[in-house]
Amino acid sequence: MDLDIRRAVLQNLKGNNKEQLQETIVDAITNGEEKMLPGLGVLMEVIWNKADAPFRDQMLMRLEQGV
Repeated sequence: MDLDIRRAVLQNLKGNNKEQLQETIVDAITNGEEKMLPGLGVLMEVIWNKADAPFRDQMLMRLEQGV
């Protein structure tokens, strides 16, 4: 992924509150458009980088169950 995509996604979401972020995520998943996948990937990266080890483990367990 190009770093410009990361910056663009983060810039577009900068200042969004919790509800706005949820709306963005739900919209991206609901629409199922391939072009939204990089943005969801950037959000996943943000969550991963901010998560502690137990939360990361929980995320990985849920991913394992889902795939």
